[in-house]
Amino acid sequence: MALEFLSISTISLLAIAIMILSLLIGVWRKIMLTYTIIIANFLVFVLTIFFHDTIIRELGFSSSYLSLSQFPQMYTIITSMFVHDGFLHILGNMLVFFFMGLAFEQRIGRKKFLIIYFLTGIVAALTQSLVNWGNPLLLIGASGAIFGILGAFAYSYPRDEVVMPVPIGIMFIMRIKVIYATILFAIFETVVVIFSVQDSTAHFAHLGGLVSGVLLAAVLIGKKAEKMKQSNNPGATDYMQIHKSDTINFSHLAELVKTPELKKIFQHIEKENVLQVRNIWLEHFLEKVTCPVCNKPLNHFERKIWCEQNHFQTDY
Repeated sequence: MALEFLSISTISLLAIAIMILSLLIGVWRKIMLTYTIIIANFLVFVLTIFFHDTIIRELGFSSSYLSLSQFPQMYTIITSMFVHDGFLHILGNMLVFFFMGLAFEQRIGRKKFLIIYFLTGIVAALTQSLVNWGNPLLLIGASGAIFGILGAFAYSYPRDEVVMPVPIGIMFIMRIKVIYATILFAIFETVVVIFSVQDSTAHFAHLGGLVSGVLLAAVLIGKKAEKMKQSNNPGATDYMQIHKSDTINFSHLAELVKTPELKKIFQHIEKENVLQVRNIWLEHFLEKVTCPVCNKPLNHFERKIWCEQNHFQTDY
């Protein structure tokens, strides 16, 4: 059986280059991967505005690519996660991902976060394709991977609170425990599937991503994540309480200032009087600090900062 290699345009190659370079720069510059993925999605979307049909046709994923003859096009199972069909499509996905992804990435670290994001996105696409085998429609969007992150977050830290859009008849942006949000989304998607609601949304991909996120979190993270959180700070349960107190121990943060860039960010934190703005600078600072001993990125949660290798620990 001869393999079929579909042609790919220069503009689609440019879109793929944006995806790859964004991730590489994010890793190299130690930028939060949530930010990196969101930026990559919007950059690709800008191209899609001008070359809509080309990018969707060449970078979207089809169930036919699972056949032996068209298997060379399987790379689109990844590229399809960066392609969106319309402003509301990408805005809805990235809004949920922004609020939820940041919180979860801070808990588990960049490597596990990236593994969960892409593996659940792949499972989501495969689930949709197998259920709708032979359907000529192309699968695009990051929602399958986002549902995967949601499932993993709910399994690992069910009592954490995040701000996110929640489907209660219509979409409400509200502060809610991750486990409750997951249950609401799961019920919504299940009802849509059971009643065979006809729309352009890949609901089986959402369910596949959600379930695979739970299973993958059980393997990579386990319940020890919630237990560690409780042991580090038994009285705290919610992510939104991370800056409950307005005071900061600047002397402990000053120990981590090792570069001119960190010094400049630290000065912003010291001088800023608006709490919300100060917390943004603080988050930026914590993303860039490294262990004084092994120089690896530090974890931070509930005002505690620590090295995974137990070389360093402090609070602020």
